[in-house]
Formats: sequence, C-alpha cells, structure tokens
Amino acid sequence: MEERYNFGQEQERAIVYVRPVEVADLPEDLREQVGDLTTLYAVHSAEGERLALVENRSLAFQVARQNNMEPVTVH
Repeated sequence: MEERYNFGQEQERAIVYVRPVEVADLPEDLREQVGDLTTLYAVHSAEGERLALVENRSLAFQVARQNNMEPVTVH
C-alpha cells in the first residue's frame, strides 16, 4: 500500500472509476496493512486496471484529480 503509481502526463483528463472494495476480498498481504478498516476505495482506469487503493472515497477523488484525472463513481 505504500507503492506509488505513475499516472502519466497525458494532455486530456482521463476518466477513472472509484468504487468501494471490501477488505475481506483483498489478498492477505494487503489485508494485513489496513488495520481495522472493512472497506477501502479503489481508483481504476477505463481498462479496469487498479491504479490506487485508499482509505476513503474523498481521498480517492483527490488522488485522481491531483493526477489530472476525472473521477466518477461506480455503483
């Protein structure tokens, strides 16, 4: 969870998707790092690649915007 992802420097704001992820569904090595949290939020590319896992929805949107991406929520 402490690895940085290179989001790139594209000219247009790429759309990324933010969705909740149950900690129980994550690999064991990640579950050990999140403490008492039961839900994290994932930022995914349009192709479905997970770009980031963060503590809350607000932070997911901030991370996306700081990297010149346009976040949208997935239901």
